[in-house]
Amino acid sequence: MEYILATHNLKKRNELSRILSPRGIGVKLADEIGIELTEVDETGETFEENAFLKAHSACLESGMPAIADDSGLTVDYLGGAPGIYSARYSGTHGNDELNNELILKHLEKVPDGKRGAAFVSVVCCCYPDGKVIYTRGECRGRIGYKAVGEGGFGYDPIFLPEKYGFNVTMAQLTAEQKDEISHRGMALRILADMIGEKDI
Repeated sequence: MEYILATHNLKKRNELSRILSPRGIGVKLADEIGIELTEVDETGETFEENAFLKAHSACLESGMPAIADDSGLTVDYLGGAPGIYSARYSGTHGNDELNNELILKHLEKVPDGKRGAAFVSVVCCCYPDGKVIYTRGECRGRIGYKAVGEGGFGYDPIFLPEKYGFNVTMAQLTAEQKDEISHRGMALRILADMIGEKDI
């Protein structure tokens, strides 16, 4: 069975494909099957609701099972913000540099012990028969004091993952290292196992 990836974010799309394809999950992009997916308004109040909106829309438009991710950064000191508003935290959707600068400004002079944060990813898979699967992954870490690294995207340059001892940012990891510990990698591996069971 083949699945369509419901995302317009090229970097996220590449990451989803990179993680799922080696696990035997056949994925297609909208342009590969000659359709254009509608840009869905993310009006949900949770990661789960927004992931469903995107996956459900893509499933209806393509007639294929669709996989969508909704993810973001939650900062303890900011009461879980930016959360579902991560991509547009600075007021401009998708401006990674401004989003990172705003987080760093809000945490100015905040000590290490209060800079805890987590990347959260919820992946939703919608099937034409109405079945819906959700998986969730989290990667704990800490917000650094400046943006470091050229890899990744989003808040990766200011996020210091706990599993690397808070010594490097996500943007300094290789794609393979990031996939191994990332919130999205975790959620997708769980999904791949569940999909494998369904497709048998």
